[in-house]
Amino acid sequence: MRLRTLTLAMASGAALLAAGLMPANALATPAPKTAQEGSVSAADLLAKVKSCSQISSGKYKTDEETSATIPVCGKNGAVFWKADMDIDCDGQRTTNCNEDRDPWFQDDTAFHQSDGKPLKSESLPYVVVPSTSGIWNYSDAGIKGGGVVAVIYDNKVEYAVVGDTGPQDIIGEASYATAKALGIDPDPATGGADSGVTYILFKNSKVSPIESHSAAVSLGDQLAKQFLANN
Repeated sequence: MRLRTLTLAMASGAALLAAGLMPANALATPAPKTAQEGSVSAADLLAKVKSCSQISSGKYKTDEETSATIPVCGKNGAVFWKADMDIDCDGQRTTNCNEDRDPWFQDDTAFHQSDGKPLKSESLPYVVVPSTSGIWNYSDAGIKGGGVVAVIYDNKVEYAVVGDTGPQDIIGEASYATAKALGIDPDPATGGADSGVTYILFKNSKVSPIESHSAAVSLGDQLAKQFLANN
Protein backbone atom coordinates (compact mmCIF):
# COMPACT_ATOMS: atom_id res chain seq x y z
CA MET A 1 0.00 0.00 0.00
CA ARG A 2 1.20 3.47 -0.82
CA LEU A 3 1.39 6.73 1.11
CA ARG A 4 -1.34 8.49 -0.80
CA THR A 5 -1.92 12.24 -0.67
CA LEU A 6 -4.81 14.27 -2.00
CA THR A 7 -2.44 16.67 -3.70
CA LEU A 8 -0.58 13.95 -5.57
CA ALA A 9 -3.80 12.28 -6.71
CA MET A 10 -5.19 15.57 -8.01
CA ALA A 11 -1.92 16.46 -9.72
CA SER A 12 -1.69 13.07 -11.38
CA GLY A 13 -5.22 13.35 -12.73
CA ALA A 14 -4.63 16.89 -13.93
CA ALA A 15 -1.44 15.90 -15.73
CA LEU A 16 -3.18 13.07 -17.53
CA LEU A 17 -6.03 15.31 -18.57
CA ALA A 18 -3.65 17.96 -19.82
CA ALA A 19 -1.80 15.43 -21.89
CA GLY A 20 -5.00 13.92 -23.23
CA LEU A 21 -3.99 10.56 -21.81
CA MET A 22 -6.78 9.99 -19.30
CA PRO A 23 -8.20 6.49 -19.85
CA ALA A 24 -11.62 6.55 -21.46
CA ASN A 25 -13.30 4.99 -18.43
CA ALA A 26 -11.42 6.95 -15.77
CA LEU A 27 -14.14 9.53 -15.21
CA ALA A 28 -17.04 7.10 -15.33
CA THR A 29 -18.22 5.59 -12.05
CA PRO A 30 -19.10 1.90 -12.41
CA ALA A 31 -22.79 1.05 -12.21
CA PRO A 32 -23.78 0.11 -8.65
CA LYS A 33 -24.51 -3.50 -7.86
CA THR A 34 -28.19 -4.37 -8.04
CA ALA A 35 -28.01 -6.81 -5.16
CA GLN A 36 -25.92 -7.09 -2.03
CA GLU A 37 -23.97 -10.13 -0.91
CA GLY A 38 -25.33 -12.41 1.78
CA SER A 39 -28.66 -12.31 3.56
CA VAL A 40 -27.95 -9.61 6.16
CA SER A 41 -28.96 -6.12 5.11
CA ALA A 42 -26.77 -3.04 5.25
CA ALA A 43 -29.40 -1.31 7.38
CA ASP A 44 -29.33 -4.05 10.01
CA LEU A 45 -25.54 -3.99 10.23
CA LEU A 46 -25.37 -0.19 10.36
CA ALA A 47 -27.94 -0.14 13.16
CA LYS A 48 -25.43 -2.01 15.33
CA VAL A 49 -22.57 0.43 14.75
CA LYS A 50 -24.28 3.76 15.39
CA SER A 51 -22.21 4.44 18.49
CA CYS A 52 -18.50 3.95 19.01
CA SER A 53 -16.70 2.47 21.99
CA GLN A 54 -13.17 3.49 21.02
CA ILE A 55 -10.53 0.78 21.38
CA SER A 56 -7.67 2.55 19.59
CA SER A 57 -5.33 4.70 21.67
CA GLY A 58 -5.65 7.53 19.18
CA LYS A 59 -7.35 8.34 15.90
CA TYR A 60 -6.41 7.96 12.24
CA LYS A 61 -6.26 10.24 9.24
CA THR A 62 -8.00 9.29 6.00
CA ASP A 63 -5.24 10.91 3.89
CA GLU A 64 -1.83 12.44 4.47
CA GLU A 65 -3.27 15.95 4.39
CA THR A 66 -6.25 15.44 6.70
CA SER A 67 -6.45 15.60 10.48
CA ALA A 68 -6.80 12.50 12.65
CA THR A 69 -10.52 12.02 13.30
CA ILE A 70 -11.24 8.30 12.77
CA PRO A 71 -11.26 5.95 15.79
CA VAL A 72 -11.29 2.16 15.75
CA CYS A 73 -14.37 1.03 17.64
CA GLY A 74 -15.10 -2.21 19.44
CA LYS A 75 -18.20 -4.43 19.49
CA ASN A 76 -18.88 -8.01 20.54
CA GLY A 77 -17.06 -10.16 18.01
CA ALA A 78 -15.89 -7.33 15.78
CA VAL A 79 -14.13 -4.01 15.39
CA PHE A 80 -15.23 -1.28 13.02
CA TRP A 81 -14.48 2.14 11.61
CA LYS A 82 -16.23 4.63 9.37
CA ALA A 83 -14.02 6.35 6.84
CA ASP A 84 -13.38 7.00 3.17
CA MET A 85 -12.14 4.52 0.59
CA ASP A 86 -8.84 4.93 -1.21
CA ILE A 87 -8.07 2.34 -3.87
CA ASP A 88 -5.37 -0.23 -3.20
CA CYS A 89 -4.18 -1.69 -6.53
CA ASP A 90 -1.14 -3.56 -5.23
CA GLY A 91 -0.19 -7.19 -5.71
CA GLN A 92 -0.17 -9.12 -8.96
CA ARG A 93 -0.01 -7.03 -12.11
CA THR A 94 -3.27 -7.03 -14.06
CA THR A 95 -4.91 -4.91 -16.75
CA ASN A 96 -6.01 -2.18 -14.34
CA CYS A 97 -3.49 -2.65 -11.53
CA ASN A 98 0.04 -1.91 -12.69
CA GLU A 99 2.65 0.85 -12.80
CA ASP A 100 0.97 2.57 -15.75
CA ARG A 101 -2.43 2.84 -14.12
CA ASP A 102 -1.39 3.31 -10.49
CA PRO A 103 1.25 5.93 -9.51
CA TRP A 104 1.72 4.14 -6.16
CA PHE A 105 1.75 0.56 -7.45
CA GLN A 106 3.64 -2.08 -5.46
CA ASP A 107 3.91 -5.66 -6.68
CA ASP A 108 3.26 -7.24 -3.30
CA THR A 109 0.64 -7.42 -0.55
CA ALA A 110 1.11 -8.09 3.15
CA PHE A 111 -0.80 -11.36 2.90
CA HIS A 112 -0.51 -13.91 0.09
CA GLN A 113 -2.58 -16.45 -1.78
CA SER A 114 -2.40 -20.14 -0.87
CA ASP A 115 0.20 -20.58 -3.63
CA GLY A 116 2.42 -17.91 -2.09
CA LYS A 117 1.74 -15.25 -4.71
CA PRO A 118 0.53 -11.72 -3.82
CA LEU A 119 -3.19 -11.05 -3.94
CA LYS A 120 -4.96 -9.70 -7.04
CA SER A 121 -6.55 -6.36 -6.23
CA GLU A 122 -8.46 -6.22 -9.50
CA SER A 123 -10.37 -9.44 -8.84
CA LEU A 124 -10.28 -10.05 -5.07
CA PRO A 125 -12.25 -7.89 -2.63
CA TYR A 126 -9.92 -7.09 0.24
CA VAL A 127 -9.40 -4.38 2.85
CA VAL A 128 -6.24 -2.64 4.07
CA VAL A 129 -5.61 -2.31 7.81
CA PRO A 130 -3.17 0.19 9.35
CA SER A 131 0.22 -1.23 10.25
CA THR A 132 0.80 -1.81 13.96
CA SER A 133 1.61 1.34 15.91
CA GLY A 134 0.95 3.02 19.22
CA ILE A 135 -2.47 3.96 17.88
CA TRP A 136 -3.68 0.39 17.45
CA ASN A 137 -2.42 -3.16 16.95
CA TYR A 138 -4.83 -5.06 14.71
CA SER A 139 -3.50 -8.51 15.65
CA ASP A 140 -4.01 -7.83 19.37
CA ALA A 141 -7.66 -7.17 18.53
CA GLY A 142 -8.10 -10.59 16.93
CA ILE A 143 -7.78 -9.33 13.36
CA LYS A 144 -5.59 -11.38 11.03
CA GLY A 145 -4.73 -11.74 7.36
CA GLY A 146 -7.63 -13.42 5.60
CA GLY A 147 -10.09 -12.25 8.24
CA VAL A 148 -13.61 -11.43 7.04
CA VAL A 149 -14.74 -7.84 6.61
CA ALA A 150 -18.23 -6.54 5.84
CA VAL A 151 -17.79 -3.35 3.79
CA ILE A 152 -20.91 -1.22 3.61
CA TYR A 153 -21.57 1.65 1.21
CA ASP A 154 -24.69 3.14 -0.36
CA ASN A 155 -26.93 0.53 1.30
CA LYS A 156 -24.90 -2.36 -0.11
CA VAL A 157 -22.82 -5.02 1.68
CA GLU A 158 -19.67 -6.48 0.13
CA TYR A 159 -17.72 -9.20 1.95
CA ALA A 160 -13.95 -8.91 1.71
CA VAL A 161 -10.86 -10.23 3.46
CA VAL A 162 -8.04 -8.48 5.29
CA GLY A 163 -5.47 -8.47 2.49
CA ASP A 164 -2.89 -5.74 3.00
CA THR A 165 -1.43 -3.34 5.56
CA GLY A 166 -0.88 0.38 5.16
CA PRO A 167 0.68 3.40 6.86
CA GLN A 168 0.58 3.50 10.64
CA ASP A 169 -1.53 6.65 10.79
CA ILE A 170 -3.96 6.32 7.85
CA ILE A 171 -7.17 4.30 7.59
CA GLY A 172 -9.80 3.71 4.90
CA GLU A 173 -8.59 1.71 1.90
CA ALA A 174 -9.72 -1.33 -0.06
CA SER A 175 -8.93 -3.18 -3.26
CA TYR A 176 -9.98 -2.30 -6.79
CA ALA A 177 -12.46 -5.20 -6.73
CA THR A 178 -14.07 -4.04 -3.48
CA ALA A 179 -14.67 -0.55 -4.82
CA LYS A 180 -16.03 -1.77 -8.14
CA ALA A 181 -18.47 -4.15 -6.45
CA LEU A 182 -19.84 -1.32 -4.31
CA GLY A 183 -20.30 1.08 -7.23
CA ILE A 184 -17.29 3.21 -6.25
CA ASP A 185 -14.94 4.41 -9.00
CA PRO A 186 -12.05 1.92 -8.71
CA ASP A 187 -9.48 3.94 -10.66
CA PRO A 188 -6.34 3.82 -8.45
CA ALA A 189 -5.26 7.36 -9.36
CA THR A 190 -8.55 9.25 -9.40
CA GLY A 191 -11.23 7.00 -7.86
CA GLY A 192 -12.41 6.14 -4.40
CA ALA A 193 -15.04 7.57 -2.05
CA ASP A 194 -14.53 10.64 0.14
CA SER A 195 -16.70 9.29 2.98
CA GLY A 196 -19.61 7.05 3.85
CA VAL A 197 -17.83 3.69 4.00
CA THR A 198 -18.21 1.42 7.03
CA TYR A 199 -15.77 -1.43 7.65
CA ILE A 200 -16.80 -4.18 10.10
CA LEU A 201 -13.97 -6.66 10.76
CA PHE A 202 -14.95 -9.92 12.42
CA LYS A 203 -12.54 -11.05 15.14
CA ASN A 204 -10.67 -14.35 14.97
CA SER A 205 -12.04 -15.18 11.52
CA LYS A 206 -10.06 -16.46 8.57
CA VAL A 207 -11.04 -17.39 5.02
CA SER A 208 -9.27 -20.40 3.56
CA PRO A 209 -8.01 -20.09 0.96
CA ILE A 210 -7.73 -16.32 1.26
CA GLU A 211 -8.30 -15.88 -2.48
CA SER A 212 -11.73 -17.58 -2.42
CA HIS A 213 -14.31 -14.82 -2.52
CA SER A 214 -17.16 -17.30 -2.33
CA ALA A 215 -15.72 -18.61 0.93
CA ALA A 216 -15.54 -15.04 2.25
CA VAL A 217 -19.21 -14.45 1.40
CA SER A 218 -20.33 -17.70 3.01
CA LEU A 219 -18.36 -17.14 6.21
CA GLY A 220 -19.17 -13.43 6.23
CA ASP A 221 -22.92 -14.04 6.08
CA GLN A 222 -22.65 -16.47 9.00
CA LEU A 223 -20.58 -14.04 11.07
CA ALA A 224 -22.85 -11.11 10.24
CA LYS A 225 -25.84 -13.04 11.62
CA GLN A 226 -23.88 -13.79 14.80
CA PHE A 227 -22.90 -10.13 15.02
CA LEU A 228 -26.53 -9.04 14.92
CA ALA A 229 -27.48 -11.59 17.57
CA ASN A 230 -24.65 -10.62 19.93
CA ASN A 231 -24.89 -6.82 19.78
